[in-house]
Amino acid sequence: MKSGFVTIIGRPNVGKSTLLNKILGQKIVITTDKAQTTRKRIKGIYTTEEGQIVFVDTPGVHKPLNKLGEFLLDEAKVSVPDADVILFLVDGSEPPGKGDKWIVKNMLQTEIPIIIVMNKTDKIGKISKLEQNTLEYKTLFEKNYPILKVSAKTGKNIPNLIKNIYRQLPKGELLYPEDIVTEETMRDVTEEIVREKILLNTCDEIPHSVAVKVTKYSESDEIDKIYATIFCEQKSQKGILIGKGGTLLKKIGTESRIELEKITEKKIFLGLEVKVEKDWRKKDSILKNFGYESEK
Repeated sequence: MKSGFVTIIGRPNVGKSTLLNKILGQKIVITTDKAQTTRKRIKGIYTTEEGQIVFVDTPGVHKPLNKLGEFLLDEAKVSVPDADVILFLVDGSEPPGKGDKWIVKNMLQTEIPIIIVMNKTDKIGKISKLEQNTLEYKTLFEKNYPILKVSAKTGKNIPNLIKNIYRQLPKGELLYPEDIVTEETMRDVTEEIVREKILLNTCDEIPHSVAVKVTKYSESDEIDKIYATIFCEQKSQKGILIGKGGTLLKKIGTESRIELEKITEKKIFLGLEVKVEKDWRKKDSILKNFGYESEK
């Protein structure tokens, strides 16, 4: 039997969270087409007769513009040394960009086994372009690492990816009970789902300037009652989030509640409010309170 930790590293929007959800066969990580959708490391636990793979999904690596950005970069960095295998996930429909090259130079100079995973290859029409992109990603490294072409959206070639991961993992017993899929609590899940619905229903700067914190979570056999606060940085953003007559906040709440009821398989009461916390992304103490605390 084999077991170990597999860190997923890549630029924003290359499909890290979509890939993990597809592998696990269920949604444990929120996904949108906006940068900074993933803000914290999230573990997804995949167990078969061969063993157990503990995937670590990380925020997309990009240049930090504030304290929150620094935290996101740290979340990706600290996950590398503890990994048994690293998946370097890239957008295979494009040649390597500056972000990919920066990651290789600054984060992947390691003796830990690396698998280059080219996602979104289903978007490429010409075989010659796919071959050229493959060659360019290979030549980013001095070592001859395996390179696999997958589609996180359709699931194409993911079984082959799992086989390659197991080949690289050390022998070992299960690290978690076999029925566990994630370490995330329902408080964590609620905060992420509400934030996902905000990301999907807003635009411009709103998605990046929002944090969600559950203030109270009470459970019973019939219904879970959850109260959460949405924090933004400006009064104008608060107005947008609430919407005319509270319409947008109600929509965010309804969409979040429906998804939470599917997960918990019971009724959910979800109470949301919006507060302004000026420049929270620049303040260490507030970031810590919101759960964005670096292990460095």
